[in-house]
Amino acid sequence: MITLFSALVGFISAICPDLIKLFRDTQDRKHELTILELQMKQQREGHSQRLEEIHAQADISETRALYKTYYSGVEWVDALNGTVRPVLAYAFFCLYFTIKWMQFSLLGDSPLPWQLHALWGVEDQAIFAGIMAFYFGQRAMGKVRSGK
Repeated sequence: MITLFSALVGFISAICPDLIKLFRDTQDRKHELTILELQMKQQREGHSQRLEEIHAQADISETRALYKTYYSGVEWVDALNGTVRPVLAYAFFCLYFTIKWMQFSLLGDSPLPWQLHALWGVEDQAIFAGIMAFYFGQRAMGKVRSGK
């Protein structure tokens, strides 16, 4: 009986290293596949990031090219060119203020509080919000583009 038991233990112990090696190889292959999948995923994400970076760089280059044509090299022309937007903005503000002042004067000597809503209606709020969003949004985007 002991002979049979020792033969069986010897046979099993001879197979154990091969079974352990087979188990390890299977685990190593699973691990390598997981690593390869993660590497491929990282490469895909890296390519999409690079593509986004290329698009952003193209936008920056386009903006720089547009602003490069803005300057002529002649000081007074560049100064006049730089004043067009502010002068137009101030002119429209003065026009808007004049219209609102005229509306206020039409309300009479002592306008009642519920009459003042005519001076600042939904349209006025929309105009004000649009102008503020444009100017401050443009400033913020300029800072983002320049990297500050």
